[in-house]
Amino acid sequence: MKSGLFGTILMIVAFAVSLYVYLNLLPSFITKGGPLVVLLLMLSIMVFTYIFERLFSLRKAQGKGSLTKFLKDVEDNLNNGDINAAIEICNRQKGSMANVIRNGLERYQEVLKDSHVAAEKYMTEVQRAIEEATMLETPLLEKNLIVLSTIASISTMIGLLGTVIGMIRAFNALAHSGATDAIQLSIGISEALINTAGGLIAAISGIIAYNYFVNKVDGFTYMIDEATNSIITILNSRKFESK
Repeated sequence: MKSGLFGTILMIVAFAVSLYVYLNLLPSFITKGGPLVVLLLMLSIMVFTYIFERLFSLRKAQGKGSLTKFLKDVEDNLNNGDINAAIEICNRQKGSMANVIRNGLERYQEVLKDSHVAAEKYMTEVQRAIEEATMLETPLLEKNLIVLSTIASISTMIGLLGTVIGMIRAFNALAHSGATDAIQLSIGISEALINTAGGLIAAISGIIAYNYFVNKVDGFTYMIDEATNSIITILNSRKFESK
């Protein structure tokens, strides 16, 4: 499913669920926060949905088995000169790292068979294939991270807006007829505090998740770079041995 379509469907579903919860399930002291509570609930649902989506996607990007064992098996086969076995291991492993390495190995096989490619350009072609594969995989790893950051910012602003509206209502109660209207005053203060809390919950969750996933993606891409460098070194050394 495309990211834009997924986001649109999620927004509609989250709003419908939030409205139902607001009208039927929330205690009265929370509903005093006003209609902005619905938006804050919607944003919270979206945040946690994207968190689960990113956890699942990054787990899938690592492949089916241990990355350490996968890399060791690939390197062992390459050191033994068996590129086909290394490619088969990549096919079984799947995931972003396996895709990048497989792309490089397949390109290496192609240039070995192509008499028009000079020997000194073998590694250049492999490096280019790896870079192209990495450029395709990286956006998948970073997908929806900007959305998480944006939701966190919006949640803060909506919470602040609810706070301001609540304080306006509270001060309006104080100014009403020259006497304090305790009920309206309490409603205004409740609205301010409920929206503040709701905005902070969504914003804090989004910010923590965003930073966690950014570090996770950075670490994973670094692992890919290290792995591909190791593969290129092995291929390069074998190329010189074949001379």
